[in-house]
Amino acid sequence: MLEYKGVYMKNKNWKDISYLNYGNVKQKKIYEILINTKVLDILNDYIPILVGTIPIEIDIENSDIDIVCKVDNFDVFEEVLVSNFRKYINFKITHKEDKVLVCSFIVNDIQIEIYGSNEDTDKTNGYRHMIIEDRLINLYGEAFKKEIISLKIKGLKTEPAFAKVLNLQGNPYEQLLVLEMYSDEELYKMYTK
Repeated sequence: MLEYKGVYMKNKNWKDISYLNYGNVKQKKIYEILINTKVLDILNDYIPILVGTIPIEIDIENSDIDIVCKVDNFDVFEEVLVSNFRKYINFKITHKEDKVLVCSFIVNDIQIEIYGSNEDTDKTNGYRHMIIEDRLINLYGEAFKKEIISLKIKGLKTEPAFAKVLNLQGNPYEQLLVLEMYSDEELYKMYTK
């Protein structure tokens, strides 16, 4: 059984992608793609943040690059996306629910998905999920991380994998967000491996 030792949780600046350049092989590749395509520079007015599994090193072979953006004018945003990214393979823009747009394309065999919504980027579910998942990984350690990756390789999505390992009931996407309010000590007690 794990023993809680008052783990210090430092806040990484997720808006600065330079950490990728010091990460694993895939993170370095993603860093190069983002720098070479200037995706984040092009989207700078939309306060882009790289989210998902790659920043927290729980990605698997087919994981994509997810970027969240804060959009006020969707017509202008769509023009920016089309004029800058339509040259890439499988470029596509999809309008999801009201005030949500997803742009996807492939660069160097990696899919990039840009999510535009009218939410502040640090308030989006994608960002919030990544932050709580990172906290959990830091609290529970390498064995927990490997368990999540193993479930993902078997076909589970990220949030359902966390929910399964932590035995969370109900909608895994919502249940993970509930954990934001827990202290590190409370979170630590949830995992009893």
